[in-house]
Amino acid sequence: MSEQEEGQDLTTPQTQFALQRIYLKDASFESPGSPESFRVEWKPKINLELNTRHASLADDLFEVVLSLTITARNEQDVTMYLAEVQQSGIFLISGLDEAAMAHTVGSFCPSVLFPYAREAIDALVVKGSFPPLMLSPVNFDAIFEQSQLARAKEENKIQ
Repeated sequence: MSEQEEGQDLTTPQTQFALQRIYLKDASFESPGSPESFRVEWKPKINLELNTRHASLADDLFEVVLSLTITARNEQDVTMYLAEVQQSGIFLISGLDEAAMAHTVGSFCPSVLFPYAREAIDALVVKGSFPPLMLSPVNFDAIFEQSQLARAKEENKIQ
């Protein structure tokens, strides 16, 4: 057989995806209601804010940042704690068309980062002397699709 496999086109770029590094970019924890918050019954209302962003670092290298902000309030709506984490990763991504690239950095990469962010949030909360917080899994595909639909609606309004 020849060097070129039958049916293989060597001019087509090969798709590559490789995780280069995962790191904690930023983390903070505040407990504005302490020590009083430790003296009340623990029935918090937990609010999760989740955001992603990405930036090109060089050809085929991208930084993706997953930001989580957790606010726990008691029944009197007093903030018991506020925990914020920016979990980041550097990804090598090439050979994708524009739509596939948008999906990769907007959904797939945040899915890779989420378990690390979840662990970082839990560690902050426990170090703050509060009960552990294990966040439920997040469907980043659904979030990405919703953001794409919202963006398309906005573009139609502008035109």
